[in-house]
Amino acid sequence: MTEQYRSGFVALIGRPNAGKSTLLNQLVGRKIAITSDKPQTTRNKILGILTKENWQMILLDTPGIHKPKDKLGEHMVKVAMNTLNEVDVIYYLVDASVSFGGGESFILEKLRKVKTPVFLLLNKIDLLEKPRLLPLIDFYRNRGDWQAIVPISALKGENIESLLDDTLRILPEGPRYYPEDAVTDQPERILIAELIREKAVQATREEIPHSLAVNIDYMQSRSQDLLDIGATVYVERDSQKGILIGKKGEMLKLIGSKARLDIERLLGNKIFLELWVKVKADWRNREGLLREFGYRD
Repeated sequence: MTEQYRSGFVALIGRPNAGKSTLLNQLVGRKIAITSDKPQTTRNKILGILTKENWQMILLDTPGIHKPKDKLGEHMVKVAMNTLNEVDVIYYLVDASVSFGGGESFILEKLRKVKTPVFLLLNKIDLLEKPRLLPLIDFYRNRGDWQAIVPISALKGENIESLLDDTLRILPEGPRYYPEDAVTDQPERILIAELIREKAVQATREEIPHSLAVNIDYMQSRSQDLLDIGATVYVERDSQKGILIGKKGEMLKLIGSKARLDIERLLGNKIFLELWVKVKADWRNREGLLREFGYRD
């Protein structure tokens, strides 16, 4: 008797910097979501697709749930919370290396109101001293109605196979929603813009990460083996523009060279990348610009 095909949607939720994007990339085996040690890096739902012979899992990496300070933040939290009612399974990631706080209390309260099965994933156990793990599991055990509590390291891939096995036991029968070679539904332009933003966030550290937006101006083939890409990086103040460009343009060159390598791996093609920096004052609170930069439906 042929085994029934299983498929379903899994939401990755949690506080900023809990490791959601790292887990998504680990599961699909490719970099499709940007990662950073700066919180609130993911701004929209990034869809990843994991397909095996008898099942397909569609993974939604959501923005970190936090107290919003602007319209962009409000959008990010709304995206994350709306996802809870749209999926078959929830992966709730907790950074096991940091202390419990009000942010986790807020998410736990929200999860008590959903009927979707929830896996509590205690992430970053590679940073945790082993004697601390069992008390942490006991601490969370009665704070939610968990399908399972799974200690993992998204970065190292630890316990990922066990997590998938546990998930497949409750994944419903369903169709293959996407071709078996698909890893995301994100347009190439969006993925490229996100990779550029990741390198800019990493390069500028504390100075301007949340004030950055990237828009792809053009993508055109120069030859069979070379693609020209032009992109504009937007910031909110002239001082931020200066930081991003750097002395004699060195910072922007560094960002461009690092982004180019990841984009070439993504596209499987050589590229020529040209970057510009422009100021759009207070863009995070301007509805028109949020829509233009892809942060509104």
